[in-house]
Amino acid sequence: MFVEPPKDFWFVMGEYLPPPLGILNLAAYLREHDETLEIEIVDCQAEKISWDGLESRMEMFRPDIVAPSSLSTCNAYRGLRTIGMAKTIDPTIITVVGGQHYTVLARESLEAYPELDIVVRGEGEQTLLEVTRALKGEMFLPDVKGITFKHNDRIVATENRPLIGNLNDLPFPGYDLVRQYMKEYHFSLMAGRNTPYVLMEASRGCPHDCNFCTQCVHWGGTWRSKTPKRIADEFEFCYNEFGSKFFWLTDDNFGLGKRTDELCDEIISRGIGEDIMWFMQARCDDVVTHKDLIPKLRKAGLNWLLAGVESHSPETLASFNKRITPSVSKEAFEILKQNDIFAQATFIIGERSDSRETMRGLRAYVRDLDPDLAIFMILTPYPGTQLYNDAVKNGWIEDTNWSHYDMIHAIMPTEHLTRMEVQQELYLCYRSYFGSVKRRVTGVFSKNKTKRRTYRYMARQGVLGALRGMFR
Repeated sequence: MFVEPPKDFWFVMGEYLPPPLGILNLAAYLREHDETLEIEIVDCQAEKISWDGLESRMEMFRPDIVAPSSLSTCNAYRGLRTIGMAKTIDPTIITVVGGQHYTVLARESLEAYPELDIVVRGEGEQTLLEVTRALKGEMFLPDVKGITFKHNDRIVATENRPLIGNLNDLPFPGYDLVRQYMKEYHFSLMAGRNTPYVLMEASRGCPHDCNFCTQCVHWGGTWRSKTPKRIADEFEFCYNEFGSKFFWLTDDNFGLGKRTDELCDEIISRGIGEDIMWFMQARCDDVVTHKDLIPKLRKAGLNWLLAGVESHSPETLASFNKRITPSVSKEAFEILKQNDIFAQATFIIGERSDSRETMRGLRAYVRDLDPDLAIFMILTPYPGTQLYNDAVKNGWIEDTNWSHYDMIHAIMPTEHLTRMEVQQELYLCYRSYFGSVKRRVTGVFSKNKTKRRTYRYMARQGVLGALRGMFR
């Protein structure tokens, strides 16, 4: 039984319900390679199931294995609550977790939580399949690569599993397994409440090494991509089979260049570019280097691009290993706007040198950059990152509650700001940005359809009101 536990979503992005892509990837792979497996997916959000309802489903289904979605650190406790529930129902149920958080803290998690049996480290498809085979007696559990587990009061870590060589070999996500909920998945702010919405994965990993990011650690600094045809096939399949109109590309760094050029050709040639919208993340320097490609991306349906600008300070960017400059970011956003692409920027506050003065400088830079949407986040020391290692070594961490590792709770002070002052600066950044009457009015009446819809939605939701609630 795969479980997407009850959880809260990031309020800044409004009301949305994403499909459980990680679970759907794993379920599709298991089904393709072992037809004897009975797979149950419980998406508590789509099914509107509470914790009590989830317990009833477990008691009814009586699974042999329970595997909750627990990709991110802030949701780690929800995964633990899920497997604890499973063990209460039946102590013989095997509990399995994976994802970036547990990959890094596999041994520590098994030592701390007796309800946890197996941690799948790194890429999950092949490993989880072999775990099921081992539990059926078809192979020995210690022979499964990429797991950490308990054995005779010892914790055993097997050797790492090599990454999948060709991502094209993976099946499409098992969206048919949640077909009855496909109309429930939506992203109101980005595409409207009634626009069919799916997540897609075109690549895995990132070749860059930003010190705060978990991706380079989780994927070993590698970047692997599906071919343009394979990506377009998935676009077309979801469009035809489920009526999908909005596609969120989950890649941490989509990358521009020949591959993306060919993908645009594939989408345009299939005649769906004018009838879909899609979102991706890319680096500012990539946008500038490949600016001639941006018009074709727009023609192929790209309407929203997020770029990690992060800071106005070259010194702060250098401390992040970001390898971009504020001027390059400025040029990138001008290019995106010229091509009618909604340009979203992220900014990170709480770097060690941050002060009231640097925060004022950041807010001034954001006003000048004028992104269509700005998201401010607090620097968070995720386990496994260089930032986390430095923070532990130097004693910077003041909050060890994993639920707060969501980039909106301050975990550390800076050299000039207390932890609560960092928290207050987050609110001040949002107030500075969304408090602009001119910004709100021009957004509501923008010529860009995406921006117009987004700002009208935010006006109804009251972003600042939600932020104020953080300080109550």
